[in-house]
Amino acid sequence: MGFAVATSRPLRVTVLLLLLAGLLAGPAGAPTAQGGDSLGRDLDTILADPSLAGADVGVVVRAASTGEVLYTRQSDRRRQPASNTKLLTAATALDVLGPGYRFHTGVAGTGRRLGSVLTGDLHLRGGGDPTMLAADYDKLAATVAATGVRVVRGGLIADDTFFDRTRLGLGWAWDDEPYYYSAQTSALTIAPDTDYDAGSVIVRVRPGTPGGPARVEFDPPSGYLRAVNTATTGPAGGAASVTVDREHGDNTFTVSGSIPAGADPAEEYMAVWEPSLLAAAVFRDALAKYGVRVLGGTTAGGTPQQAEVLAGRDSMPLGELLTPFMKLSNNMHGEALVKAAGRAAGADGTWPDGLSALDKALPGLGIDPAAMSTVDGSGLSRMDQVAPDQLSALLLAARGKPWFDRFYASLPVAGVADPMIGGTLRNRMRGTAAEGKVHAKTGSLTGVSALSGYVTAADGTELVFAMVANQTLRSSRPLEDAVAVRLAQYGGAVDPPRRPAVMVADAPGDELECSWTKSC
Repeated sequence: MGFAVATSRPLRVTVLLLLLAGLLAGPAGAPTAQGGDSLGRDLDTILADPSLAGADVGVVVRAASTGEVLYTRQSDRRRQPASNTKLLTAATALDVLGPGYRFHTGVAGTGRRLGSVLTGDLHLRGGGDPTMLAADYDKLAATVAATGVRVVRGGLIADDTFFDRTRLGLGWAWDDEPYYYSAQTSALTIAPDTDYDAGSVIVRVRPGTPGGPARVEFDPPSGYLRAVNTATTGPAGGAASVTVDREHGDNTFTVSGSIPAGADPAEEYMAVWEPSLLAAAVFRDALAKYGVRVLGGTTAGGTPQQAEVLAGRDSMPLGELLTPFMKLSNNMHGEALVKAAGRAAGADGTWPDGLSALDKALPGLGIDPAAMSTVDGSGLSRMDQVAPDQLSALLLAARGKPWFDRFYASLPVAGVADPMIGGTLRNRMRGTAAEGKVHAKTGSLTGVSALSGYVTAADGTELVFAMVANQTLRSSRPLEDAVAVRLAQYGGAVDPPRRPAVMVADAPGDELECSWTKSC
């Protein structure tokens, strides 16, 4: 776009024309703040921080009761939202699937029963449950044994056909593939702990004798996994330097470095290759524990309709699953919900089908799906594009939904230490006016950071806000916190300037959600 300005005009007129054209940019881009009130001036001060120079930042603040815009700064522009995508996934999944939706995992047998012998195959059928633990497969095995089956002449069939076999999302970073926050999506999967990091294992490295090799173990344990261990045990009191990686295409984990003698174990959460087969391996071990022998091998396949149901398990309802999903920013939960939405709509368990089903709920949440783009349910993709205005519209509309209490309760709470309450905000804004008053979803990737949610202001006013920053070179989290603290101090009609405390982000870092690095 081009324009011409006559050089004979007074300077002030030229500047006015430039401002009207939106072409004078400050450190975070051309401001479009509404009004001259103290809140607007204070937020402008925060966003003028030099660390945002060259970045693309959008912010909007609205009154929750009326939707009135109290502040806006380039909030209509689409940006990569990172894990703020989960706000869209959670709200639309609640609308499409309902808070009572449960994932189902089942065991069925084919062939005839001859006493304690099953002449056909045993099928372990996944329904997309991202919360399945080794203990749950153990209970399924115990139930099978309780039916009287002791020998399966056929094989164990791992059935993950409830979803398609596209394991990784569109636009996900290839170099994140070994790590648990970018695990493979499968309808039959397993998590190592009650953070429910589906499709991953804990690689635990313990010290041995000084000078000798370190010891490596997997949780859950399985012969499906293999370690190549060159890690050593260093002198007591030293620093640990353990590194874990996984070879592409299989489950060989390389462990190197050193761990001090007498030190606590080092743990790395790692994605597995083909999680459905890990789940089947854990289940097979559990069957053996209860005296059930499967004579054939383990393969992947579907379950015939006429198969006899032997055992089953339903997950916690979606309304409860939102807590680990949103508090811990659990990527794999988002992808399971997307694909389950496709199935629930009568289509296939694919990302396109699921997103299409969820998109149909967006108009009821104040969003035109044609004005935004998402290709996954977690925000891992660099192809997701959402504007802060759209996030704020969703947050406002959600307040009128019958499931809002579950949605609101799932959001991280600033400064609350309990990870299942504070979530990814548990170490942020402690000791400030925002502690316990900000309920918001975080989001971060390299060069991307976001914080959107609800604030209870000092005068009791409920506010909705969304802040999304792209093209950042340094962490913008201190500035997000400064914005949220200022909103918590908001006094409504009587709102004096606050001299906002802006903490300059003076070092690169914080590229990922803290829960993804287990650092908060």
